Amino acid sequence: MKVVDFLAPDAIIPALHGASKANVLSEMAAFLAARQAAPGAIDAQALYHVLEEREQLASTAIGDGIAIPHGKLDSIDRLVGALGRSVTGLAFDSIDGKPTHLVFMLVAPANSAGIHLKALARLSRLFRDAAFRQRLLEAADGDSMYRTIAEEDAKY
Repeated sequence: MKVVDFLAPDAIIPALHGASKANVLSEMAAFLAARQAAPGAIDAQALYHVLEEREQLASTAIGDGIAIPHGKLDSIDRLVGALGRSVTGLAFDSIDGKPTHLVFMLVAPANSAGIHLKALARLSRLFRDAAFRQRLLEAADGDSMYRTIAEEDAKY
């Protein structure tokens, strides 16, 4: 499984506006809902609620400036993702206590345990590389961020 299989080139927010976890989850849920091909495939409020419930269990901020909020919806039939970047960083209740700069939202169909876990494992592997994370932070725009992901994705 490749990240480019579930991350579209236009599903990147190079400059998140939200300054808090709740703001960013809401912003990214609305962004992803607006970009789905089938009208109504993702309801922004329903997605936000699913993500917020998941965050109540434990923060999805895995450290090193990365968060991978994720959840499942009945209304979609395939795995989709979105990437947001906060240049200044935001509090996301990270396990290392540091600000989060890269937020990769992952949404899976409700009946897809295996693919959901494979995608999380793939993202974790990519984001372990400090040089890769730095290239994403320094990328000029969303297109450059996507190309960086595609290049790194092709290595594995």
